[in-house]
Amino acid sequence: MPAIARRTVRVRLTALYSALFLATSTTLLVVVNLLLRDMLERRVTLIRNSNQLPPEVLSPPGTVPQNPPTPVPIRHTPEIIEVTDNLRDDILQFQWTVTAIVVVVLTAVSVAAGWWLAGRLLRPLHRITTTARRLSLSNLHERIALAGPDDELKELADTFDAMLDRLERSVRSQRQFIANASHELRTPLAIQRAAIEIGLDDPPPERLAEVRRELLTVNRRTERLIDGLLTLAQGDRGLDAPEPVALDVLIQQARNDVPADGVTVHLTTEPTVVSGDPVLLNRLFANLLHNAIRYNRPGGVVEVSLAGYTLTVRNTGPEVPEERVNELFEPFRRLHTDRTGSVDGAGLGLSIVASIARAHSATVTARPNPGGGLEVSVRFPRPDTAAALPRQADAVAAGSTG
Repeated sequence: MPAIARRTVRVRLTALYSALFLATSTTLLVVVNLLLRDMLERRVTLIRNSNQLPPEVLSPPGTVPQNPPTPVPIRHTPEIIEVTDNLRDDILQFQWTVTAIVVVVLTAVSVAAGWWLAGRLLRPLHRITTTARRLSLSNLHERIALAGPDDELKELADTFDAMLDRLERSVRSQRQFIANASHELRTPLAIQRAAIEIGLDDPPPERLAEVRRELLTVNRRTERLIDGLLTLAQGDRGLDAPEPVALDVLIQQARNDVPADGVTVHLTTEPTVVSGDPVLLNRLFANLLHNAIRYNRPGGVVEVSLAGYTLTVRNTGPEVPEERVNELFEPFRRLHTDRTGSVDGAGLGLSIVASIARAHSATVTARPNPGGGLEVSVRFPRPDTAAALPRQADAVAAGSTG
């Protein structure tokens, strides 16, 4: 009763099945009855004609009858007329009575059959609903795993399972990220606390300057870590208002902003315009250049090329095991210290690159170079309006050089 009051899909399907079945059956029965009535009319007429009275001779009195006699209207016996009329009426009345009873019975049968059929068809949906209501962060591993024919309902269940797979991976990654971020933030906080409690406990003047330098260094590292976390979160969130961006101009700006630190940087670009966020893309290029310069050998080389909507950054750094290349794109992963021995990096550089690339529907790949170093490629999608790209690139380049 509550389901009927809510007018659920099962109720609507039952009403639809019953209405179609009832309309079809009623139409068929009415047509059959009408055809039966016409047939009875013809049969009654035939019976009356076969039992008609002989014709009468109509001649004036005292005259010789004509040959042939004058025809007169057909006459039927009253008994035949009464019997045929009663038979026809009785048959039609009986037929219409049976029709009404059959329609009532078919209505009840169609409602029951429609309710059963709708419930059977909607059973997979109830299973999906039950699974969705039962899911929480503690049991995201559960799946519907619907068996049966490869129809629309199985496709819906498989799509729901695929969504759960993505959600489970996202939650697992988020938990790992929170744990790593907590660990990375705990270290500078512990250093600051130790410097304050120990270094500032009645220190001499020269000790104050040393503690001040330590606190500023830790504070800058914490600030860079928080800035990296915010950029990573912004990249994972996606783009709010994408706009045309000249990649070659941004790469040149990033090259000017990132210090080379004794590393030779070769830059080769061509005018390229994509749709995206200029701030995030500038951060992507800056991170790639910074990593390529930082994790390099003294006097090494960094090659940057932009061609065919593909940005490639290659350096001459330490050797990277091929089986560990994918780890570089995970947050807080560092395979080597930089060439200065500093540990200020938080290990977010390439993970930010991957996040920003995903926000721009770009793909990031990396492979180790023979003899050491890494080659990272970012492939951007081509815009739909390819004909307008040269004009946009020229306009942006002219504005940047003017």
